[in-house]
Amino acid sequence: MAQSPQFAFQPSDSRPAWRGAVEWIAALLLAALWLAAGLWKLSDVTATEVRMTQALVPHSLSLAAALGFGTLETLAAVLLLVPMWRRWGAWLSGFLLLSFMLYIGYHYRALTGAECNCFPWLQRAVGPMFFVEDGALVVLAVAAGWWARPSRSLGRAAVALAVVVALVGVLWGLDRARGQNAAAPPSIVVDGREFPLRQGRVFLYFFNPSCIHCFEAAQAMARLKWQATIVGLPTQDFQLGPGFVQDSGLPNVRLSPDIEKLRAAFPFQDVPFGVALDNGRVRESVHFFEEPKLSETLRQIGFVL
Repeated sequence: MAQSPQFAFQPSDSRPAWRGAVEWIAALLLAALWLAAGLWKLSDVTATEVRMTQALVPHSLSLAAALGFGTLETLAAVLLLVPMWRRWGAWLSGFLLLSFMLYIGYHYRALTGAECNCFPWLQRAVGPMFFVEDGALVVLAVAAGWWARPSRSLGRAAVALAVVVALVGVLWGLDRARGQNAAAPPSIVVDGREFPLRQGRVFLYFFNPSCIHCFEAAQAMARLKWQATIVGLPTQDFQLGPGFVQDSGLPNVRLSPDIEKLRAAFPFQDVPFGVALDNGRVRESVHFFEEPKLSETLRQIGFVL
């Protein structure tokens, strides 16, 4: 007799049906969460690197953290979805969640109130509820793995890992190629007038006036000796832009409302974000505004002294 597919739910005579139902519900909920989180991180590795540094991960480790967590979260989803690997998926889920809780706990004082950026579409600030919510997810992991059958077929699981790693490699390559040799539109509106983007050096600075990381980035930029025109582009609350620029000390910034026009030319997910243009061509996309990385990058392309 042909065996049923691994994804089919088959209640066992040795356990009540409700246990199997709890196992499947917990596994599906966690798998959906991990799949969304992992693919979100891997879909824009550079933006994930930025979020890692904002969470106090050293810049030298931010790429490894972005790729590593994206890979492990995606793998956890795959393991949870396949019954013969589910217990391994539950263990991996518990490991990830406890790692997040320990890391946030260690940096709790510095990160309190900061955006968690753990999962897409889920806005969570670091605070006491972070541990309550992640604790609930640990319970889900226990429920998914406690009544699951012992995991087996390590060789097939290794193949699944290889497929995930290959996917990560493709997404990373696409991320690195994104925006290379892109051209700016001929002009935008700056201070109510047409401003050419294909003449000379122009640095486009995308920011949210209410974002503390954007403010800190602007302060870092204010300490540099610029050899380029800075155009500021508030991604929201344009009326707060002048006050933001003045408070940050960033000199000679000209503001533009043409955010959507430039977002189409230079796609990005998170701010702060910068684009260095030389006669309309992209010389550098700037995601990291920490020193000495910022000044080194801009000095290499001649945008600062």
